[in-house]
Amino acid sequence: MALFVDYLSVMLLSLGASAAYLAWYIWSLGKTAKGKQELAVPIFALGVFNAIGGFTMSFTWPLPGGYNMLFGDPLLFLGLLMIAGAYMLRKNISLKSLAMPGFLLGVYILVGAGAIVGYTLEPGIHFLPSFSLYLFAGLSGIISPITAYLSPKGSGKYAYYLLTALLVLTAIAALFLAYTAFYEHIGSFSKWFP
Repeated sequence: MALFVDYLSVMLLSLGASAAYLAWYIWSLGKTAKGKQELAVPIFALGVFNAIGGFTMSFTWPLPGGYNMLFGDPLLFLGLLMIAGAYMLRKNISLKSLAMPGFLLGVYILVGAGAIVGYTLEPGIHFLPSFSLYLFAGLSGIISPITAYLSPKGSGKYAYYLLTALLVLTAIAALFLAYTAFYEHIGSFSKWFP
C-alpha cells in the first residue's frame, strides 16, 4: 500500500503567509524603499516553498482526484511568480512584466472557484472559507495589472487599497483553512502508523 502524505495544511499556511507578505508589499508601495527591499527575502523563501509544494502536488497527486489541480497548480504558478518578483525587487527591476501572468493566474483561480461550486467539491462548513479563498485570490490576480500601471499616490491609491484588502482577505481565508485542516488532520491521522 502506498504511503499517503497530506501536506495540504502546511501549503495553506504558506499561502496565507504569502498573501500577507504580498499585501504588505502592496501597502508599502509609495513608502520607503528600504521596507520593500526587506520583503524580498521572505517573499523569495515562501515562493520557493510554494513552487516545490505545488510542483510535487501537481505531479504526484497525493490528494483525491481534482484537488491536486485545485491546490497544486495555482500554488506552483504563484511560487514561480514570487521567486521572480523577489529577484526583480532585490535587483530594482520593474515588476510590471509580472502583471500579465498575475492576471492569468487570477483567471485560473476563479475557474477553480467555479469548479468548487459546480462540482460541489467543498460541501458543508468548508464551502464558505474555501470558496472565499479562491474568490479573493482570483480577484487579487485579476486586478493586479491595474496596480502595475497606476501610481500608488493620488487617485490610484484606491486600487492599491482594494488589492491590499483582497490579499488580506485571501490570507485570512487561507490561514483559517490551514489551522482547521491542521487540527482535523491531527485527529484523523492520530491512529495511523506506517
